[in-house]
Amino acid sequence: MSHGHSAHATHATHATHPAHPAPAEARTPPGSRGWTALVLLCLAQFVLIVDITVVQVALPSIGGDLALDREALTWVVTTYTLCFGGLMVLGGRLADALGARRTLLAGLALFTLASLACGLAPNGTVLIAGRAVQGVGAALLSPSALAIITTAFHGPLRNRALGVWAAIGGTGAAVGVLLGGVLTAGPGWEWGFFINVPIGLLVFLVLPSVVRADGRPPVRQRVDVPGALVVTAATALLIYGLVNAGDAGWSAAGTFLPLIASVIFYAVFVAIERGVKAPLMRAETLARRPVISGTFVMLIATGLMLALFFISSFYLQQVLGFSALKTGLTFLPVAIAITVGAHLGGHLIGKIGGRPVAVAAFLLTAAGAALMTRISPESSAYTTLLPGFVLAAVGIGPAFVTATTTTMANVPPAEAGVASGVINTFHELGGSIGVAVVSTVAAASLAPGAADVGGFTAALTMCAVTAAAAAAVALGLVPAGKPSGSFVGHGHGHGGH
Repeated sequence: MSHGHSAHATHATHATHPAHPAPAEARTPPGSRGWTALVLLCLAQFVLIVDITVVQVALPSIGGDLALDREALTWVVTTYTLCFGGLMVLGGRLADALGARRTLLAGLALFTLASLACGLAPNGTVLIAGRAVQGVGAALLSPSALAIITTAFHGPLRNRALGVWAAIGGTGAAVGVLLGGVLTAGPGWEWGFFINVPIGLLVFLVLPSVVRADGRPPVRQRVDVPGALVVTAATALLIYGLVNAGDAGWSAAGTFLPLIASVIFYAVFVAIERGVKAPLMRAETLARRPVISGTFVMLIATGLMLALFFISSFYLQQVLGFSALKTGLTFLPVAIAITVGAHLGGHLIGKIGGRPVAVAAFLLTAAGAALMTRISPESSAYTTLLPGFVLAAVGIGPAFVTATTTTMANVPPAEAGVASGVINTFHELGGSIGVAVVSTVAAASLAPGAADVGGFTAALTMCAVTAAAAAAVALGLVPAGKPSGSFVGHGHGHGGH
């Protein structure tokens, strides 16, 4: 996975916009201290990404140990990505207002302590609460790390660093899947969380000595806390309604009331953003076609990726009786395929433009998911599930790159930070919504001891239809032409280079 310079791995994730000029000292080329900081920031971000997929393989074991039903297990996945995504733009604003180093260390401390709590969780409630706090920590850490990088690196060095950074997310997803299998099969699923603690402590102790505190006083900025909380609550209600539909049906009060409340909360969010001086997301930015297209592609691509991992993990372990380790190893080609697809997409976008790449990406994903519907308990996963999953993964990779590249090339520089923050927010929220939806569609087959694979087939069919519909929408929505500028790659790392 190395780009030939992975030591300089960098961290350009959920962007926040440095609204102030870089201090003079940061303009000097980074010495060994700069690269050390970079490696540490990468390590921290790597852990955040690993935590999205490490749990996927461990889910059946977690369910067995803590006696959790399908609904609770869905929340174990979605709570982390929900808080991560919902509060990310707020994290970027706080980094600007309080100083990036301070915000980063606060986020890292929260994430590390919450990881410990997750590993020690005696029941589902503590585990899900711990996942929420992990998400809050991640939302503070990610944008702050980007702010530190953008002031420390300039010119070609910054581009080079971004290229390596792009490799981190794909590698992180792959390592998470494998690590989930190894740890669950070995010392137990708890170690998927415990492993974050020594890494978090290391970064926390060493980073302050290599990243100087900002010399300038923090910028007095209004921070739109109500907006951030309302948009996170709206998405949580949406996911709650979707998950509940699997057990109670669409007409149950526990399904439609949260969904209606979700729509009301989103409307309140729009009203708040119109009224505050420093909104989280400016309506003008959100209304730009490149931003709408980028958020759409990102939402669907991440939703499909995590949905397919979720379904496949349960199918392999519950129906075919795979061990966690065997499941993790089976997923390895899929994780590699996402990374290969992302690199391919990165090269193609520069040659033929984003629209054909996005359409082809979703068509490949649709074909892959359709192939996966051939699963049956009598036939081997290696001939039914895996080939389709690998094909879908090759399609999902370029979709990630298209989402970011076409958007960032088509928004004014002054809005780049906000646009990048919005796209990365939808990266996390897409994962939450995707898992919630497939968990509901496959509810019948996800119950422990369920013999019927009809729920799995229905969920995979829905993924195929969604991907095909997304290809049709992308044909009309994604901006035509090649992206100008040299920005290729996606902060969360599924990017090309």
